[in-house]
Amino acid sequence: MRDPQAEPADLIRSVSRALRVLESVGATPRGLTVKQIARRCELTVATTYHLVRTLAYEGYVVRRDDGTYGVGLEISDRYRELVEALRAPDTVVGRLRRATQDSGYSYYVGRFVSGRIALTTVVEGPRSPYLEDLVPGFDDGAHATALGKALLATMRSEERARYVREVGMRMFTRNTLDSVDALEADLVAGERRGMFVELGQYRPGVACASVIALPDRDPERRIVLAVSAPLADLTKSAGVFRTKLADLSKDVATLATASIPPRLA
Repeated sequence: MRDPQAEPADLIRSVSRALRVLESVGATPRGLTVKQIARRCELTVATTYHLVRTLAYEGYVVRRDDGTYGVGLEISDRYRELVEALRAPDTVVGRLRRATQDSGYSYYVGRFVSGRIALTTVVEGPRSPYLEDLVPGFDDGAHATALGKALLATMRSEERARYVREVGMRMFTRNTLDSVDALEADLVAGERRGMFVELGQYRPGVACASVIALPDRDPERRIVLAVSAPLADLTKSAGVFRTKLADLSKDVATLATASIPPRLA
């Protein structure tokens, strides 16, 4: 999500074009030819050829036997580095692992990263359905996840409206909220009950609950805690989930605060 108004005066066009090429290749698992990449990125074939050759040399794309290009292994290295950079402090991860051992459910930590709502830590439990898309770095579907709703609720209404307008409201299931008014009503209900929830809005048969663990005036320091479970479990014992999430969030806030460096003067 690029803001044209924020484009730096010293933007290096060749770097920007190379990243567009990489994004285009990454979005097409079957691979793309140089001509296809050029059309998608609105570049000349000659320019695209030079960019692809450079990216291939650096290991970010690979040429396949059929002449198409796909993503290279360097991408996985960068993703591992991203996961490590986003991950909550070891003390927080350890506390979530103990909670998972006790309950069997999966726990998640989310926060704002460069203005986007992102999932930053995942500790999986055997009683929660496996959600293959919910991995560190996931920044889609804030309106359809309890974690995303909790962070949306910390924004001012005008900020929230702008965010939702820019990101969109993708329909994950037939229960996914599809309007700003519906989302606003859902957030009000979540604040009233002291826990934000989604019931089959992200995946059928799956529910998620979330609370704000660490509020802060600085959006990048805000932390929310979430748990996923079979839909029947959460609807049957919502009060229990709320109590345990609230207690666990206190520990998470204490441990996270201890690891946050003081603001620069």
